[in-house]
Amino acid sequence: VAVDIRPSSITFGQWVGVTLSAERWNQLFIPRGFAHGFVTLVENCEVQYKVSAPFRGDLDRGIRFDDPAIGVAWPDLGAPFQLSSKDRDAPLLADASAELG
Repeated sequence: VAVDIRPSSITFGQWVGVTLSAERWNQLFIPRGFAHGFVTLVENCEVQYKVSAPFRGDLDRGIRFDDPAIGVAWPDLGAPFQLSSKDRDAPLLADASAELG
């Protein structure tokens, strides 16, 4: 899933999602200014991604995966998602917008 978090964008807060698979060899390009998240649909999978710059923890941000204002239609896996504490405690987009500036 990619979410437009560019404050001045006419598509701010809108999302797009795609199912990726090794069998289809498909990918999703997520440009700067977009948040991203994923859920795995099978056990024992591997997720790889490329970034445009080295990781900097002081710039790392997050927004709630289940923010109702965004409304991502996550798949129903029949069990609660397993989240890191960072993801579980992430702010709503409205509360994080000042940091996105």
